[in-house]
Amino acid sequence: MDILKSSRLEHLKYEIRGPVYDKALALQNQGYKITSLNIGNPAAFGFETPDEIVHDIIVNIRNAQGYTDSRGLFAARKAVMQYYQNKGVKNILIEDIYIGNGVSELISLVMMALLNPEDEVLIPSPDYPLWTTVVGLAGGSSVHYVCDESTDWQPDLEDMEAKITDKCRAIVMINPNNPTGAVYSKETVEKIVQLAAKHKLILFSDEIYDKILYDQHEHNSAAGLSDEILIVTMGGLSKNYRAAGFRGGWMILTGAKHKAKSYIEGLNFLFSTRLCANVITQFGIQTALGGYQSINDLVAPGGRLYKQMQLAYEKLNAIDGVCCVKPKGALYLFPKIDLGKFTFEDDEHFVMSLLEEQKILVVAGRGFNFKQRDHFRIVFLPHVEQLSLALDKIALHFDNYRR
Repeated sequence: MDILKSSRLEHLKYEIRGPVYDKALALQNQGYKITSLNIGNPAAFGFETPDEIVHDIIVNIRNAQGYTDSRGLFAARKAVMQYYQNKGVKNILIEDIYIGNGVSELISLVMMALLNPEDEVLIPSPDYPLWTTVVGLAGGSSVHYVCDESTDWQPDLEDMEAKITDKCRAIVMINPNNPTGAVYSKETVEKIVQLAAKHKLILFSDEIYDKILYDQHEHNSAAGLSDEILIVTMGGLSKNYRAAGFRGGWMILTGAKHKAKSYIEGLNFLFSTRLCANVITQFGIQTALGGYQSINDLVAPGGRLYKQMQLAYEKLNAIDGVCCVKPKGALYLFPKIDLGKFTFEDDEHFVMSLLEEQKILVVAGRGFNFKQRDHFRIVFLPHVEQLSLALDKIALHFDNYRR
C-alpha cells in the first residue's frame, strides 16, 4: 500500500521553492552554474551579518545550552519592547513579546492558534505565499485583496472591504511588501487599521523589511495604532541584519489584548509545545536592535543595495515589452511582461525557459497568488557586475522570444 501525503496539502503550494527550483537543482547536479535570483538570501551574495552580532552570539554559546521561557529570553524580548517604544508604541508589557525561529514559524503559530474550518483571512495579492499556505494548513481559506500596480502596488481598500464576510477573522498586511517593493503611506496603514476595527478583525502586520527603504521613504508600523482591535506585528534578523540562517524573529501584541484572552492562551499553548526558539540566536537580538544600524549605509544612495536596486530597475525597464514599478523598499522587483510582444505562453513558460536556456532562476508571478499571468519576481542581491550580466542575459532571452 502506498503511503499518501495528507489531503490538507493537495491544493497548497510554495513556488519560491517549487518545481522550477527543483529543475534548477537538477541542472546544478548536471554541472551547470545557476544564477539564483529567486530568494532573498543575503548571505549567498556576500551580505554578511554584522561582526558585532556574530561576536555576541559566539561569546554566549555556553549560556545557550538550556531551554528558555517559551516566549524567549528576557533580554531579547526587552530589546524588542524598547525598539517599539522608541517608535512611539505605548502600553507594551514584556508578556506581549514572543521570539520565534524566524517570522516563518511565527506565521504558522499565529494562524494555527486562530483558525477554525471555513474561517477566512484577507491576504494581499500578490503576497508572500507562506501566508496563504499556512492559512490552508490551519484549515482556513485565503481571500486575496488587490494591490494595484497603477498606484505603486498600494492596497485597494475598496476591494479589501468588499471581500470581508462574516467568516473573515483577520487581515494580513505585508509592509514593506514582498514581492512588489511597495512601502505603504501612513494614511494607507491607518485606513487598513480602521477597516480592521470597523469589522472587528485581527490585523497581522509583516514588517520584516522595515529598515530596507530607498529614496528617503519612511516605514509606518501598524503596532499600537488602535486600542479597539488586536494587532500582531512581526519583525526579525533575516533581512535588516543579513542573518537569514540564524532564524531569529519576533512578534509583539498591541491593542485590544483584553478582547483576545482566549486567543493569547492558544498562542501560549502552541509556543509551549515547541519548548522555545533557538537560544543561540536570541543572544544576538539585543545587539542587533541597539547601536549602529549598518543597513542604513547599504540602502542610502551610493550604498550597495541601492546601486543594485537602481541597476535592476533601469535595465528591466529598458527592455521593450517589460516594465516595473520602482521599489520603495525590500529586495525585489515585480516586472510585467507584455505577452503580446513575445511568444511566451505565460509567466511560467517565461520562467522555465529562462532557467533552461540562460540558467537564471526567478519566480513566476502566479507563485505569489497573483491572478495575472504576466509578471515575475526578481531578487537584486548579486554584486553589480554579476547582476548586470544576469540582466543582460534576461534582455537577450526576451529578444530571442520577441514576436
